[in-house]
Amino acid sequence: MLRTVITAAVGLTLATGCAPDSTAPVKVSVLSRSSNGQYVPTQVELTTIEDVVGLKGTVGDLQGGARIVIDVNDPGLQNATEDTIADVLIKKSGHDVKASYISQKDEKTGEDVLWPADFHSWNMVTSYYNLERANEYFRTVANVKTVSFEPSPTLYYFPEFVQAQVSKEPARDNALFYPVLQSFLVLPFEKIQRAPLPLNAAVMAHEYSHLVFNRLAYAGQSLPQSLSTWGSQSPSQGANVLKAFDEGLADYHAYGATCRSPSGCDPRFMAPSFDGGAYSAVTDARDLSRGDRCMSALLYARVQQQDLGTFSADGAEYQVGTLLATALYQAGRSTGQEAQLQRDIVSAYYDTTPGKEGIFQLTQIVLGDQSRFSLAVPAASIIAHISDLELRKAVCNEFMDHLQIPRADLIGDNLCPASAAGGTTCPNIHQ
Repeated sequence: MLRTVITAAVGLTLATGCAPDSTAPVKVSVLSRSSNGQYVPTQVELTTIEDVVGLKGTVGDLQGGARIVIDVNDPGLQNATEDTIADVLIKKSGHDVKASYISQKDEKTGEDVLWPADFHSWNMVTSYYNLERANEYFRTVANVKTVSFEPSPTLYYFPEFVQAQVSKEPARDNALFYPVLQSFLVLPFEKIQRAPLPLNAAVMAHEYSHLVFNRLAYAGQSLPQSLSTWGSQSPSQGANVLKAFDEGLADYHAYGATCRSPSGCDPRFMAPSFDGGAYSAVTDARDLSRGDRCMSALLYARVQQQDLGTFSADGAEYQVGTLLATALYQAGRSTGQEAQLQRDIVSAYYDTTPGKEGIFQLTQIVLGDQSRFSLAVPAASIIAHISDLELRKAVCNEFMDHLQIPRADLIGDNLCPASAAGGTTCPNIHQ
């Protein structure tokens, strides 16, 4: 139990010192998953921090005490714009957090290391560190330019987050990127005790992937034009596809981020938080190593024929997203080119090159007719950005197999080679 780990760590006899020096890099102790899969106090360096007490830096700014209410009946929403909607939703903006530390000399180096002095300090500094890790993954592995991360997002720590259409009570047990506010929310946890979500670095990488997708595939729009336009129509094929790809790619990048951790690549990256708990079924549902997952005729029809609200009501975007993530996992593993695939995927989010248009550019081309934005469209954009022919063919085969994207929709110049014929795992639903 993490609470036990935290209590034991705080109970150490350490020497107190002056106010911590916030000049990066700052050596701190966080709760991180070790090579044996356990969460333990781990010495790390915060390389982007500007205020180690207020936990703000170039990758994020933690704010506590906020109250955010999403209510479709709120009269303030009637005239809200992309520039003013945050003022409507944020009922209380909150305040700077204040982490407490105790300083200890590192026995090997003699350098000062800051140990969080209470539970929330452990939770907050680990949350910031996990933002750093996710940012580093997207900068180095996915080759995302620094400008795409500007301005740095706010992370609302333990806010009162009310979704009135769901419950009048504040939500719990979740961590999310909320694009309307261009911010992360780390909610109080109640049922998830094994590894609360902000401490699970892969979960935070999943949420960070949503930020990257928003900044590139939605051109940083808080209210993405394609999603809002298509989501207000019925059926909502284009919106359904976008939501599914956003979720599936976030899962695949979360997996990719685990490959840079001491515990290694983990296709069951949600297991540390969900196994054995109230939401343990989530682990199996999102396990990328399950190679037997197949698109059903019913789910394929739902993508095409349902409005966004009905499609999302039972999490269909996660079901399709898991198929996408599984296909990418299988292709990357079979070719041994996972890092290259992760980089190629992100390069397909935004690209103005004729013949290699990115996902954002493709949404704008068919904005007036979302029936033209099928599963094949963003899939083809990803394929077009894969330069290695072996990797491209592997992705093509997995897309045709697990996602059941018709072969004819993916064969062409700069797309799948004629030798791509799909796989044999899944039955053909188009016969």
